[in-house]
Amino acid sequence: MARKHLLANIGAQPTKPAESAEKGGSRVEYARRGASRSMMQSLDDLAENSMRVLEGDVVVALDPETLDPSPYQDRIGEDEAKDQELLEAIKEAGQHQPVLVRPNPSDSNRYIIVFGHRRVRVAKKLSQKVRAVIKPLEEIAHVVAQGQENSARDDLSFIEKSLYARRLLESGIDKGTIKSALTVDDTLLSRMLSVAETVPAPILDALGAAKGIGRDRWEDLKKSVQAPAKSAQALELVRSDAFIELDEGDRFGFLLEKLKVSGSKKPKKQSPAEKAWSLSGDAVKVSTKDSGKAFILALKAKDASQFGAYLSGRLERLYQEFQENGEEGGD
Repeated sequence: MARKHLLANIGAQPTKPAESAEKGGSRVEYARRGASRSMMQSLDDLAENSMRVLEGDVVVALDPETLDPSPYQDRIGEDEAKDQELLEAIKEAGQHQPVLVRPNPSDSNRYIIVFGHRRVRVAKKLSQKVRAVIKPLEEIAHVVAQGQENSARDDLSFIEKSLYARRLLESGIDKGTIKSALTVDDTLLSRMLSVAETVPAPILDALGAAKGIGRDRWEDLKKSVQAPAKSAQALELVRSDAFIELDEGDRFGFLLEKLKVSGSKKPKKQSPAEKAWSLSGDAVKVSTKDSGKAFILALKAKDASQFGAYLSGRLERLYQEFQENGEEGGD
């Protein structure tokens, strides 16, 4: 059955003749744009809160020191800039959105945060209580609620979601629940887990949340570091001063570009060694090209054709002598 707004009729104007409505219309409209508009908004908030109480979502004030973080971490580090923005907003206008917590099964006087970790951190900084809804959620429901709340805000980066999925899987949460929590399908979940499991942990730690870096670029990095040599190079790069001095938002691009540039370089081919000399004065001119796996001998003389045939006919014997004596006969 659809909700009926408990205070829907408050502030409604009684029916008047058309003439009276025309005369008083501008006055009523002005009033609604003034202080009464704020009052109507407050009444709407009260009505919404009353519906929440009827549905069992009672908003209470809790000491933030009694709240423990979720065992399923879904963020990499803390965003100090966003925390400060939230602090200023709550300091000025109060905490509008309550956090969701569940009773701590290990301590009846404590609660576990399902979502709203930032609001709890801000409440601690402001030394004030945090508005919260308490629900006796099971582990699976906790995971789904936490994941869907963050996914709805589109607040987590690709790698944060990937690492969250891996932690859930390692904790024994089934893939069906993980997909529901992150609102992803089988293919995307497989790719997320592949990235989280393939890229070495020190590289993930160094890159941080990598906000704005999507699936395709993470796939590129994953493919690069699958080669042992590339993985070792990436580890060296993230420890370099050039990498550490960069802002966090620039580090991913720097690393991927360095790996791609080094991978595109082909080893330079060595030029074949060339020699030239003469025999019997200048009667026979000899030139050679030696590239390691190929050796070219060229003769230039009046009888070059006959001399070449003479050498060719004795190559079998010469090669046997070479094998027996090695390079001893060389100069």
